[in-house]
Amino acid sequence: MKDLFGKALIDYQNGNYTEDLITSTNISDEDELPLPYLFRNFKDMPKLEQKALQLSKGNVLDVGCGSGSHSLYLQEKGLRVKALDISKGAIEVAKKRGVLNAELKDVLDETETFDTILLLMNGTGIFQELSQVTKYLKHLKSLLNPKGQILIDSSDIKYMYEDDDGGLWIDTNANYYGELDYYLSYKNEDEAPMKWLYLDFESLKFACESVGLSCEKVMDGKHFDYLARLT
Repeated sequence: MKDLFGKALIDYQNGNYTEDLITSTNISDEDELPLPYLFRNFKDMPKLEQKALQLSKGNVLDVGCGSGSHSLYLQEKGLRVKALDISKGAIEVAKKRGVLNAELKDVLDETETFDTILLLMNGTGIFQELSQVTKYLKHLKSLLNPKGQILIDSSDIKYMYEDDDGGLWIDTNANYYGELDYYLSYKNEDEAPMKWLYLDFESLKFACESVGLSCEKVMDGKHFDYLARLT
């Protein structure tokens, strides 16, 4: 991994903002991901994220913390937060911005326990593919204190397969439709492609039940997205 995501965050943090990240998937064209958006404060966050932060309590694990915006908000509220990311640049920036406990680590290597585990900005993405969901959920469950909660968001991207007549062109013989190949580039460099999972709520709920977690939908977002609370 070249960590182009981390490089972009460092550039922005250091005042060297000249261009945005470019993202695409195997079913969607190139799109700009504006760097300022990755440094947003609470009032500029989507309602789903705001709700998740308001529901957070106790000792919090922020998985895939990015530049640390969620962690910083929770720290300011007086919560104890541990922030994780697999991007070295992201952790460097999160620390520079004031996140007190930020660590370069895959969540599967985490062993501490928490009252709240946050997975936001399509938190199911890190599961990569449908076959891995239960593995991740079992591990996340093992990190929960008694009466702990996991707050996670995702989207049902079935709408991306609709044709002009409202019909779906999903290949029923292919993998689950939410399994995407995700591409990222920055300043004319391409990152190695990665697998990224968008998971519809019913599939998430089914997977949760299979590992002994209850799953409730907290709210729907504006664009086929939702926030779920797992306990």
